[in-house]
Parts: sequence; structure tokens; C-alpha cells
Amino acid sequence: MAAAYGLYTHIQSNKRRSVALLLGLFFLVYLMVFAGALLAETLTQDASLDWLIRKALQDLIWAAPIATVGTVAWIVIAYFFNQSLIDAVTGSQEVTRKEEPRLYNILENLCISRGITMPKLKVADDSALNAFASGLNERQYSITVTQGLLDRLDDREIEAVLGHELTHIRNLDVRMLVIATVIAGVIGFFAELLFRMMFQGGWRFGGGRSSGDGDRGKGGGMIAIVIAVALVAAAWLLSVVIRFALSRKREFLADAGSVELTKDPDAMISALRKIEGRGELVGATSAVMEMCVDNPREGFADLFATHPSIDSRIKALVDFAGGHDPGPIELPSESEPQDNESADATAPEQKPFLPSEPPVVLGGDGVAPKPADPVPGPWGPRRN
Repeated sequence: MAAAYGLYTHIQSNKRRSVALLLGLFFLVYLMVFAGALLAETLTQDASLDWLIRKALQDLIWAAPIATVGTVAWIVIAYFFNQSLIDAVTGSQEVTRKEEPRLYNILENLCISRGITMPKLKVADDSALNAFASGLNERQYSITVTQGLLDRLDDREIEAVLGHELTHIRNLDVRMLVIATVIAGVIGFFAELLFRMMFQGGWRFGGGRSSGDGDRGKGGGMIAIVIAVALVAAAWLLSVVIRFALSRKREFLADAGSVELTKDPDAMISALRKIEGRGELVGATSAVMEMCVDNPREGFADLFATHPSIDSRIKALVDFAGGHDPGPIELPSESEPQDNESADATAPEQKPFLPSEPPVVLGGDGVAPKPADPVPGPWGPRRN
């Protein structure tokens, strides 16, 4: 478990995957453009399938530069504004040591202990128990925790959660998730655009024979539409698979990295038990939830879960890090006082300690002598 933190092979694998994902994004965009061109030709021309495919390929060649520029622009926008969008969705605010000394000091101590550049620290005003790391480079990296997490977890557990998120940053998992989200956003946008065009087109086939087109033939429209729809669906499905194909091992490695940082597997287990079933952020998109410590899924949705179950993560910590599982943890409602607060409220009033007798003088009979009468000095009587 300890060796998982900053695992070199995992980091190198994430770097290669990032490049592959970006190249895959362009491929999927071109595939969507071709499908759109095939659909457009089908809705305006009554021709054979071969003729429609040739025309769609010509349209793709013509539109490829535009699609490339648009995709690059999308990536640039995501690079510079992804954090602002995440903050807007979650309502996160950056905090300083003065505003959150407890949280700030815990994170700073973790970073100093390993020589890690300290990311920005943010708090989301949400009663859910969760946290996530975000950013594409060292200047953007940040860790966001919810107010609910701060209120319900003790210092050891918060340290474990912060160690988990620091490991995600160190292992470049954060960058991978942002890139995958960008891909899903681009493909989802194009897919919706094409389906709208298809249904608004009313499945009408045009006529008109353009000069120089050659023999177009007829009857290929319906097959071309089926191919176009299949390509759009395949591209969208691939973008979804990319998001969920990001290995669930990243969460196991982040848990292990937290243990390596804090030397406290029980704290990570306890934090996971408290977070379990209480992590759903109000108004957060699925892309944001995929970055969180826990992304709860139930029933059929669990097939597409981006996180392993809490039980399997805790089992790994017990088996490989020597932790102890306390089982599900019940938390008091927000209206109920915490244990330490109730104890303070019922404790009797403490009075300052005052000795009832003068201090005992060592070496005597155990009783302090009474002060002697003032002895006059050269400048008059002394004052005790």
C-alpha cells in the first residue's frame, strides 16, 4: 500500500492516457462531423448509398479545418475556465489560514512533510460530506471540501481525506478526469446537435441533380440515416466509456497514498464510513461528482460507477494496510449537539484552584513560618 503514493508507473500511464484521450477527442469529433455530413446529404439528396458516402467524405475534408479549430478552442476554454465552472456549480470559495486555520494547517503540514506544492484550499457551502481535487496544472490545482465534512469529521479523518486528494493531484488523476469531461462535453454537444437536426429535418429527402455529380442513383437514404445514427450513437457511447474506463484503481491508489502520508489507515477507514451515503452534492453535475472522494450510485446506475464501493475500498485498507473497520457509523442530525459539545454543556462549572494553606517549606517542620516583624535597615523599616 505504501508504495502506491506517487507510483511512477501510474503517473507515466496517466500521462500517456492524457495524450491518447486528446487524440481520441479529435477522432471522435471527425467521426461526428462525417455522421452529420452523411445525415445532411441524406436529408437533401435522394441518391444511392455509395454516392451519399462519397459526398459526406468530401464534406468532411472541407469541414475538418473548422472542426479542428473548434475543438482546439473548446480545449483552450476548458483549460482556462474549468476551475471557474466547477466553483460556480459547487459554490466553492477559496479560504485562507485566517478564515479556516484548522483546515489550512492540516493541509500545509501534509504538503511540507512531502515537499509538495500546496494547492489552493476551498470550501463549498454544502451539508454533504465530500471533497474533491481539481485543476490541470500546478497553478490551478485546488482541493475543495464541503462544510458538512468540516463539521462532521475530526482532525485525523480530515487529514486522511486531504491526503487522498493530494495523491490524486500527484498521480495526475485530476488532469485525466478533466480531459475526459471535456471529451464528453464536446461529443455530447455534437450528438445533441445532430439529433436535433435529424428530427427537425422531418426525414425528408430532397431532389435536384447538381452538375458534375455523376450518376447518383436512388434508394440509399434510409440505410445512410441508419449508418449516421449508429455513428453518432457509437461516438457518444465511446465518450461515455472513456469516462468510465478510467481505472477504478485510482481510488484504491489514492486511499493507499493517504495512508502512506498519514500513517493512519484507521483514520481513512473512519472517514470513508462517515462519508458513505452522505456525499451527494446539491446541484453538482456528474462530472463534478466523479472527482469526489465518493460518488454514490445505487441499483442499475452502479454498473456505470466511477468509484469502487466503500466496502471494497475499506476491505483493501484492512487487508493491505492493517486497518480496522468499525462498520457503518451513525452520525447525529445537524440539530443535535456533537458529543464534545454536549459534554461541555453538562460539565460542572470549574473554579480556579487556590491553595487552602500556605505552601509547605521543605527542610522544616512542614509548616511555613509566620512573617517576622520588620527589621529596620539603614534606610528605615523593611517592607515585606
